[in-house]
Amino acid sequence: MRKLEKKYAKELVVIGVHSAKFPNEKDSGNLHNAVRRYQLEHPVINDGQFRVWQQYSCRAWPTLMFIDPQGNVMGKHEGEMSFESFDGLISQMVTEFDAKDLIDRKPLPTTFQPLVDTALSFPGKVLADGLSDRLFISDTNHNRIVVTGLDGTLKQIIGSGQEALTDGKLAISALNHPQGLALDGETLYVADTENHAIRQVDLAAGTVTTIAGTGEQGHTRDGRRPGRTSELCSPFDLVCHNGTVYIAMAGIHQLWWLGLKDGMVGPFAGNGGEAITDGPLASAQLAQPCGLTTDGVKLYFADSETSSIRSADIDPNGNVRTIIGLDLFVFGDFDGSDHHVRLQHPIGITYYDGVLYITDTYNHKIKRVLPVTRSAFTVLGTGSAGHTDGPALESQFAEPSGISFANGKMYIADTNNHAIRVADIESGEVSTLEINGL
Repeated sequence: MRKLEKKYAKELVVIGVHSAKFPNEKDSGNLHNAVRRYQLEHPVINDGQFRVWQQYSCRAWPTLMFIDPQGNVMGKHEGEMSFESFDGLISQMVTEFDAKDLIDRKPLPTTFQPLVDTALSFPGKVLADGLSDRLFISDTNHNRIVVTGLDGTLKQIIGSGQEALTDGKLAISALNHPQGLALDGETLYVADTENHAIRQVDLAAGTVTTIAGTGEQGHTRDGRRPGRTSELCSPFDLVCHNGTVYIAMAGIHQLWWLGLKDGMVGPFAGNGGEAITDGPLASAQLAQPCGLTTDGVKLYFADSETSSIRSADIDPNGNVRTIIGLDLFVFGDFDGSDHHVRLQHPIGITYYDGVLYITDTYNHKIKRVLPVTRSAFTVLGTGSAGHTDGPALESQFAEPSGISFANGKMYIADTNNHAIRVADIESGEVSTLEINGL
């Protein structure tokens, strides 16, 4: 859509209609943050009561309505649409309506205001390394990785800040809205989400290399192929285990694996269908997995669109199982066990001291999940969006999306607060990390 808006800047008007699935998304303040996070410059309607949705007889996210310069609905498309198909259609329409002298190319009035810059901008993920006193922060909307000490002292910046796919030395390399991080010694792996690529950072040599992805979004859902020639689709999180990087491929509802020795990449779990279906790895169905971790035997993932926490055996002959979660349209905020638990679009997950910790993102909470008893309990947050430090259950977050542990501390990427929060594991006291030198 962004490419189309740039190409047809004088001919195409885009109006976003936000008919929200989750209660958190109906709030105009949260929607405002989402519009800023995704850098949208076109107007967006908050259709919280589904009035526009019903008037246009929508049935799917997304639904595209095509309207001519005289206000008549010309057509409708349900589901995703490739740039090429969209481009051809818009080009045809421009030619047709130009011939009838119907296109008014005068600039439209706008109330768009650029976001006031902050030290971090919508940080998505965080990775704490207690052994070498390092904290890796995906400074997502600044298109870079910020490396600090665990105390917040700036050590390194990976990426120039330009929105591009450029390899080379740290200062000239470029990323595009990076998210998940995985560390293996002095090698950092980055889910470069909007470049649809996996990047490898040699921290000792100070270089960035693309090891999977062409920079173009792809929809291939089966078969392994060389990483550098493969098209990925919104890789969102990573975990490294025994020479393999596992990828939460949010855009096509799968987990993928990338062999570090042979460079081959392809689906590991999920058939590409969007649902919550357990069973053998290849036939299971996932729904926008956005967080990934491991205990060395299983992969655990936050399956965001089903508001669930699920597992996938690392054994290629294994299965996908649901720990917590019921359906695409079953969500809420209830602690407890088994089918009584409700989450709302969790994004971050990490394995620590025998249990899972998650960011229950749209509930603005941090929760502990016990896989054996299939239970979940709030450990941080009131459930209301805010930015409040202090005791665990009095603290407030705003759509936290990343979580990591080191040296008795929990580090949280508090996305809409543009901050990294730190919680003491024993006391539960929450503070905001001051990043010195950024």
